[in-house]
Amino acid sequence: MTALVPRQAGAVSTARHDPRDDWPDEAKALRDRLTEIYGDHDPLPTVAGAWIARQRSKHTRRAYARNLLRWEDYARAAGIHPLQAKLPLADAYSNHLTTAPTMRRVKGGRPGEAAPTGPPLSDSGRAQALAACGSFYTYAVRVEAVPADPFASVLRPRIDPDHSPTEGLLPEETAALIDAARQHDPRSYALVTLLYLLGPRIDELLSLDADQLGYDRGHHTLPLRLKGGKRKAAPLPPLAYDALRTYLGDRADGPLFITATGRRWSEPEVHKHLRMLARKAGLPQADSIKPHVLRHAFITDNLADEVPLERVQDAVGHSDPRTTQRYNRRRRQLDDHPAYGLAARLSARLDEAR
Repeated sequence: MTALVPRQAGAVSTARHDPRDDWPDEAKALRDRLTEIYGDHDPLPTVAGAWIARQRSKHTRRAYARNLLRWEDYARAAGIHPLQAKLPLADAYSNHLTTAPTMRRVKGGRPGEAAPTGPPLSDSGRAQALAACGSFYTYAVRVEAVPADPFASVLRPRIDPDHSPTEGLLPEETAALIDAARQHDPRSYALVTLLYLLGPRIDELLSLDADQLGYDRGHHTLPLRLKGGKRKAAPLPPLAYDALRTYLGDRADGPLFITATGRRWSEPEVHKHLRMLARKAGLPQADSIKPHVLRHAFITDNLADEVPLERVQDAVGHSDPRTTQRYNRRRRQLDDHPAYGLAARLSARLDEAR
């Protein structure tokens, strides 16, 4: 064991540690991007980076950074520094989001290349964008970088509590999608089976490594990271475990889901792959389907099978049971819509008139 040698009196270490080196990658990337624009001596890069570093989950850090950069670009185009923005500019930005195109990846372009060719944000998307800006300024006020939050009084979009942009699947359509994945290859089958039988968000699943496959009191498990950074062991039913074990083979380390070159499978690649599988399955929403539709199916099918709401809520990590119940209400609003009864009665009257 090496003995510790005390420093001589009066000797002062000149080594300095920059706390920003301890930030997560998303915070460093945002700081670097803003430093390119504002320089090293402007406080904005450090304040923004420190704010992002406080967020618990990688998903939240990425979303918040993306939304702050959208606002920064708007403020800069108006000739106003983000740390000097006032309520009128924040109000104008809120109106701007109702018509501004969103960024979409350029097909055939460089990795990460995007262009403003997408549709404007939905009401929920605008609410999230404004909430991210409000969160930034709440932090900026706390660290005395600004005197007040310019977004504090900005009107938020009214969100229908029963609305969800996710398109639902019938149980037969879900089975067709899983069967198409099984016929395609083991990786596809393992992915789609886990998405449906566990109900995780896609980023939770893709962030896992193969060595995180565990065993606890008779259950094979995966440690899913929920919103807020919490981890929870999810049990793998035999069907899901067998599909995953077949895919992994003897591999016991590295990312859980990998590409042909061995790197971690990315969310955009999974979106594209799922749409290919949906086309093979003949699903009507094949061109717009997203991985979240299988989380939707997990919740809807369990509630339809009369699994208690609190058990489904706990499985998907919702803090509010109303969020979980929203899926079931939306399905019933479609299945029990009065238009079907009205159409049946009209059809009968038309038949009598012939």
